[in-house]
Amino acid sequence: MFIAVNVAPLLQGFMLGGTLIIAIGAQNAFLLRLGLQRQHVLPIVLLCAFSDALLIAAGVAGMGALVKQSQILLTIITWGGIAFLAIYGFQAFLRAFKNEEMHVGKGERISLRKAVLTVLAFTYLNPHVYLDTVLLVGSLSAQWPGTQQWIFGSGAMAASFVWFFALGFGARILTPLFEKPIAWRILDFFIGVVMWSIALTLLQGAL
Repeated sequence: MFIAVNVAPLLQGFMLGGTLIIAIGAQNAFLLRLGLQRQHVLPIVLLCAFSDALLIAAGVAGMGALVKQSQILLTIITWGGIAFLAIYGFQAFLRAFKNEEMHVGKGERISLRKAVLTVLAFTYLNPHVYLDTVLLVGSLSAQWPGTQQWIFGSGAMAASFVWFFALGFGARILTPLFEKPIAWRILDFFIGVVMWSIALTLLQGAL
């Protein structure tokens, strides 16, 4: 019974977290290049994943609690989340129909210190990270009661760990594929579909 009740928030958190982290380009491109070159993959993957988990936890603990205190604020945030996801999905669909590709260069080796500082900059100096993890995930977690709020957040955290480990350690396999524009189109199209699916779910609950 416990598992059945908590599957929905876990899966929705995982889907939301997965699509949001995939859509952040600079950090992913840097990690993909390190994975291709087999440079500092494990520490950078862990740094990316734990940074996401920290921001998501802050969002769920702070923003989620704040939103729950006000029904008006909850309504505003819910509709804001719907609009954000709809726009994000629309942008993904636009990218899916553009002729773009990612070029992953094979530069010289960099130190672990430089790699850490670079990924920290990509993570904490990117305003979209705060919009996605702290504001959006934290706010939408308030849709779930009690411990399910943290289960939703845990799903988002799990998506970050799965994505970063897959990207970092699977880079040598993925890079030749994603040098082709069609692969990025398919990925962006999938992101758009998931974003709009979550937006429709929230819309049904708000009406």
